[in-house]
Amino acid sequence: MGSSAAAARALRLSARCARTLPAVQAGTELRHRVSADRRSYTVQAAAEAGKLKSIDDLPGPSLPTTLYWLFVKGYADKGHLLQVVQRNLYGPIWRSRFGLFEVVNVASPELIAQVLQQEGRYPSRAELAHWKEYRDLRGHAYGLHVDTGPEWHRMRSVLNPKLLKLREVSAYAPIIHQVIGDLLRRLEVLRSLSRDQVTVSDLTSELHKFGFEVIVSILFETRLGCLQEDIPPDTLRFITAVSEMLTLSETVPLFPRWSRGVLPFWRRFVQAWDDMHDIARTLVDSRIAEIQAQVSSGEPAEGMYLTYLLSSGRLTRAEVYTTLTEVLLGGVDTTSNTLSWALYRLARDRGAQDRLYGEVSAVCPDRREPIAEDLSRMPYLKAVIKETLRLYPVVPGNGRVVSEDEVLVGNYRFPKKTQFQLCHYATCHDEDQFLDAEVFAPARWLRAGAPGFYRHHPYSSLPFGVGVRACVGKRVAEMEMFFTLSRLMQHYEVRPEPGAPVVEPRTRSLLVPSAPINLRFLPRA
Repeated sequence: MGSSAAAARALRLSARCARTLPAVQAGTELRHRVSADRRSYTVQAAAEAGKLKSIDDLPGPSLPTTLYWLFVKGYADKGHLLQVVQRNLYGPIWRSRFGLFEVVNVASPELIAQVLQQEGRYPSRAELAHWKEYRDLRGHAYGLHVDTGPEWHRMRSVLNPKLLKLREVSAYAPIIHQVIGDLLRRLEVLRSLSRDQVTVSDLTSELHKFGFEVIVSILFETRLGCLQEDIPPDTLRFITAVSEMLTLSETVPLFPRWSRGVLPFWRRFVQAWDDMHDIARTLVDSRIAEIQAQVSSGEPAEGMYLTYLLSSGRLTRAEVYTTLTEVLLGGVDTTSNTLSWALYRLARDRGAQDRLYGEVSAVCPDRREPIAEDLSRMPYLKAVIKETLRLYPVVPGNGRVVSEDEVLVGNYRFPKKTQFQLCHYATCHDEDQFLDAEVFAPARWLRAGAPGFYRHHPYSSLPFGVGVRACVGKRVAEMEMFFTLSRLMQHYEVRPEPGAPVVEPRTRSLLVPSAPINLRFLPRA
């Protein structure tokens, strides 16, 4: 009786894992036909319940081996490459252990799809215990990254409509173009200050400030002056606090709680969050005062994202402070790093850059600012961004805690609350998925004119995630990157510095350039 029940349960799990992958829209996702034998593999394995394995059967490195790789072989800031090394050694699924903490690494699109399809109604990312500890310390609302279950779902359902619906997101186009205008003027200043009058040094830093200005302008309905020559003190404090918090988010969990009062990391982490929360609260409260003044004078309370959140009445003010700050955290580095890498690659590929410039010029002649409707006629522009995100996924690995009672991945059964690491960098660079995987080839994302490229699994590259836990700012980030790259192409031909070395990525939670990216911006006639 027990064995038949186990087999039935395994078959139910298998049905969830082997269900057909969702249909994808033409021109936006890659089609992939899963072969009949692949689809039936997990069914057959699950049916033979006695052959299902447990987490204890997984291969994986010992703790000494992991420490050797990190600190002797130099992978401490190259976690993305370590994914590839370990996948080659252990196969597409393996186990990593760090004391009491253990994670199941998944590095094939088929297995990633299985994990994500068993997330349940309220999927969870890796637990951020130190973020929760800070929230408890200050009595702040938990927010999207800490809260789970129905409370997370409630907040997410409030945030989604104005950030994920294309019609709503199109309303932010004038704001984005206004900040792009400031960026173009900033680039002119930087060019004029350079020795050769054309080079912009440390481009990522400038694009980071640009991304910060855009997302704050949208979320908080105010300009902070990030692209000014003299950045206002509170703005500089905000930018610095965000960078400090993200860096320390990697460090703080490595030390036990008893070290909080001995080592400086926790104190600095708390101070960074205090600065971020203080400035976010000031911006929100200032907007509330403006709305109250408008209402008192009989004027309609008109505004955009922040006004929508406040008027909805579905979030407390404390939740508005926290959630807006968290959305901001995800919106800055996504655009700044991706645009940096895109320009870096285009500067080294004249053919790709010329093709992109030709497309933008044909759709928007005479340097006309593109509008949302123009983007549907710029497939190569979208392909450049997709290819950049494939080569340099902003988040090289994403955590998931599946809420199902049992999870079946491949021929392994895992208990509830197993921590999975989805190894996106490894799948994005898999030769079985992408022909010439290390080559920058935007045409691989086009159906026409790219034979041999257009055949990979839709879960092989997921730069913004998928499902209900996908990036809430995806649509805004895409529109910002499309508009920015197209307008930069309208104004400049981008080239590398003579003799410039190759810039490799490094892992700092996010995938970032390991050295400054310096490019020459040559004005177009």
